[in-house]
Amino acid sequence: MASTTSIPASSKPFLRRNVTSTTDSDTSAVVSPLDSPRASASSTSLSSLASDDASAPKQYNTKLIDTYGNEFKVPDFTIKDIRDAIPKHCFERSYVRSLGYVARDMVLLATTFFLWNKFVTPEYVPSQPLRVVLWGVYTFLQGLFGTGLWVLAHECGHGAFSPSQKVNNFVGWVLHSALLVPYFSWQISHGKHHKATGHMERDMVFVPRTREQQATRLGRLVHEISELTEETPIYTFIHLLGQQLIGWWNYLLTNVTGHNNHEKQREGRGKGKANGWGGGVNHFDPRSPIFEDRDAPYILLSDLGLAITISALVYLGKTFGWSNMFVWYFLPYLWVNHWLVAITFLQHTDPSLPHYTEEEWTYVRGAAATIDREFGFIGRHLLHGIIETHVLHHYVSTIPFYNADEATEAIKPVMGRHYRADTREGPVGFIKAIWKSARWCQWVEPTEGAEGPAKGVLFFRNRNGLGPRPAKLEPVA
Repeated sequence: MASTTSIPASSKPFLRRNVTSTTDSDTSAVVSPLDSPRASASSTSLSSLASDDASAPKQYNTKLIDTYGNEFKVPDFTIKDIRDAIPKHCFERSYVRSLGYVARDMVLLATTFFLWNKFVTPEYVPSQPLRVVLWGVYTFLQGLFGTGLWVLAHECGHGAFSPSQKVNNFVGWVLHSALLVPYFSWQISHGKHHKATGHMERDMVFVPRTREQQATRLGRLVHEISELTEETPIYTFIHLLGQQLIGWWNYLLTNVTGHNNHEKQREGRGKGKANGWGGGVNHFDPRSPIFEDRDAPYILLSDLGLAITISALVYLGKTFGWSNMFVWYFLPYLWVNHWLVAITFLQHTDPSLPHYTEEEWTYVRGAAATIDREFGFIGRHLLHGIIETHVLHHYVSTIPFYNADEATEAIKPVMGRHYRADTREGPVGFIKAIWKSARWCQWVEPTEGAEGPAKGVLFFRNRNGLGPRPAKLEPVA
């Protein structure tokens, strides 16, 4: 396939709704102290913590080329520009409204469970194949409703659920534990992801391979990457199948897709530890280098939540039968994990997005290295807009999801060409993007011929002839 040279729709601002942004000058912004940008490389709070990026923009003598073949410009605005553009009332959080969404999602789960167990039976549906299809629909629906609760717990972890951190942590711990998620453990690692998005050495989610790492994985020399033949579609499919089925638990157990620079952990916890099975890096052990000494009680509390849920599942399985539990809970649970991995993957993996080395990364640049997508009714109403407003979420994570659309529209003029959204084909486009990103985005490297600071701005490349070819390098003597 020839590389595209036109600017894709994903690099253009997309107006989703006609939202009127108004600023109430009499209303003070409700801003958590944890959400105030400051320089804090080691802090583990969940807010958008970073410097105001006030240093003068560097001059890049090399034209930066993204994976679509388009010229890329490094963001030049500041956190203050972003926050000042957002109407003050967008920061306000409501106990009643947030708890109302929890109640709504739980009612949807309970109602679906009741209707299917009451009416999708041999008495009402004699055809076994039809019953199988209907129960398949059940697992899909329950997976969506469960993902909705997962997103609300995610709001709790960021302090966007309510003004009370105690309420946030209690609700989040209960909801995530019920979905077999270690709430505080993931909250801590996810907070580090927010403070290092797009950073090749510190990010915690979907850190891409470098060219050198990709070559090692394929058993090739670095200069040979540009000479490789196309990857077979079946290989891509198998990779995606594994990612969607077991990617979430692989991440929790081995930190796959997270950074692997644990030797730099400031308390020395990372010495001799590395990602992978048996490497000592996971979300369940208080000694893991993902955490700090002070986090130990919270990791144990997360593990306790999982133990309670597992005990309840064992009791229910013995009482009602494991085949019933497989359909009632475990298949919907796999759907939840699928949506979680797909959403996170597509928020941070796209041919238009850069990554940065330590020298070139700033908080503003990293937060802009995200993309909004569109999943229609499902995304906006069942998944609480987590797909459609992720760029804003990386700049101010304490804004509740029900105010995120308005806040997104407010920051678009500030971000300009740096705001990215791929909304083509709506929900169908979202699903297609999983395949597209897997084919286009295989490793990152600098633009060919880059010199100076430009070598620290990395873009996706692939062996499939999509977009610019990988740089041709001379063999090392």
